[in-house]
Amino acid sequence: QARLEESGGGLVRPGGSLQLSCAASHIWRISSMGWYRQTPGNQRELVGEDNNGHIEYSESVRGRFRLSRDKDTVGLEMNSLQPEDTAVYFCTSVGTAWSGDRPYEYRQWGQGTEVTVSS
Repeated sequence: QARLEESGGGLVRPGGSLQLSCAASHIWRISSMGWYRQTPGNQRELVGEDNNGHIEYSESVRGRFRLSRDKDTVGLEMNSLQPEDTAVYFCTSVGTAWSGDRPYEYRQWGQGTEVTVSS
């Protein structure tokens, strides 16, 4: 069964750092992996995503966060964290599945891990 397992997160003071990790299992031919985040009442938003080696970051985290990917794992190094970075962070991947003899791409989500930035 396709799965993304996240680790990391927690409580950190403003200006601090945290690392998130995510490992994919049973997902075939992953083209992209990355992280989104969501706060209550808001839509899930891009943090950073590696799409076949091209990494895109949201404007709000560029220069502070660093995404790293190695095949079926993806990490997120978060520095200079601010209270507005508080959110649930979701790992995501785009892999390939089959419907009969037709391949199609689908996006898989992890369960999310909480990051709280507070003094």
